[in-house]
Amino acid sequence: MIRTAINAVLISLAFLPLPILAQDTNKASARSPGCGDDAVKFEVKTDKAQNPAQPEAGKALVYFIEDDSNFNSILKPTVRAGINGGWVGATHGNSYLYFSIDPGVHHLCASWQSNVGLAKDRQTAAAHFTAEAGGIYYFEVKNTFTYIDTTQTLDMSLTPLDSDEGQLLVSKFALSTSNQKK
Repeated sequence: MIRTAINAVLISLAFLPLPILAQDTNKASARSPGCGDDAVKFEVKTDKAQNPAQPEAGKALVYFIEDDSNFNSILKPTVRAGINGGWVGATHGNSYLYFSIDPGVHHLCASWQSNVGLAKDRQTAAAHFTAEAGGIYYFEVKNTFTYIDTTQTLDMSLTPLDSDEGQLLVSKFALSTSNQKK
């Protein structure tokens, strides 16, 4: 009887680490390869002055455009822009930022900086693309928030835009500049 009890305890102990491993695996698989460290936060300023950019020689240019026209709340989210596992900056409200990249395959990430009161499963979006030297790429982060009766709908999407639509949104929105918080 004692031997049976000891075997039962040993078998139980052998299975204890499995749920912990499964949680770590799920967290890793839910994260986009484009996103940076979730602990990184930015301070963002916007400027209505237009600042059109051209790609550097041998590089491509990416415009990251936050569109909050369907975010029906007074407070707007701050959205971090990530590329290949690191943050390059953030936007806030109807604004954009741009950055240079080398040609090749890239993983882009958009993530709300804070999720206070927001649904965690809808705060990150991802896309991958292949950049060519001299190319200009536009991506729209569309944040949507509606509240009707007692139903709240919250969503984020990240989609590539053609150059005409991208240039149109950039001309309407403010340029974001961001600094990492210390």
